[in-house]
Amino acid sequence: MFKQLSLLDKDQVKTLKDIAESSKFVDGKISNPHSRVKNNLQLHDPAAYEQSSKIMLDALMANREFLDFAFPQHVAPPMITCHKPGMNYGLHADSALIPLPSGPIRSDISCTIFLNGPDDYEGGALRVTHGEASMRFKGTPGTAIVYPSYTLHEVEKVTKGERLVAISFIQSKIRDVMKRNLLYEFNEVAALEGLNMRHENYTRMQAAQYNLMRMWME
Repeated sequence: MFKQLSLLDKDQVKTLKDIAESSKFVDGKISNPHSRVKNNLQLHDPAAYEQSSKIMLDALMANREFLDFAFPQHVAPPMITCHKPGMNYGLHADSALIPLPSGPIRSDISCTIFLNGPDDYEGGALRVTHGEASMRFKGTPGTAIVYPSYTLHEVEKVTKGERLVAISFIQSKIRDVMKRNLLYEFNEVAALEGLNMRHENYTRMQAAQYNLMRMWME
């Protein structure tokens, strides 16, 4: 249900940080004015947004692990956001529909792309809950975490420094998270053990995998 990715190289991270440093940010509630828990800043410069989102969107669509895990049908262009000291994003689940200029997409998977390092700020962990358990993420620059959009999650209060990330939402070709995870496991086994299996058994497993994809893909 959760996948950490190595997404951006050092040059891409530097370019994105340079864009952020030279661009205008505004109150994040501009995109969710009724939220009582959102307290951050987001990029508000059309040219900077277009340039930065293309870098990250291209990286996502070129990342084999992301494609195999998410089965993306539509991906919202990633938006750079910032938390300064005292800012947080309280516990919430992401909206089921994400408005885009081309039309709304269903949020099956949420994605956070880390642009600065865990030593650059104190607090500010992404905390994702799963039942009574929770996990905290503070990734290194260029890494990303993808997780189900229906989970309750929060960005804990930043107490020092600045948290710089980008967020995106994915509509998957396979809506059901359990079905999506099952197909991902099939892909992983085929990739890791396929050469060690008898050809006829590998072929049968591959046929079952393809038939499940036919049944479940939208």
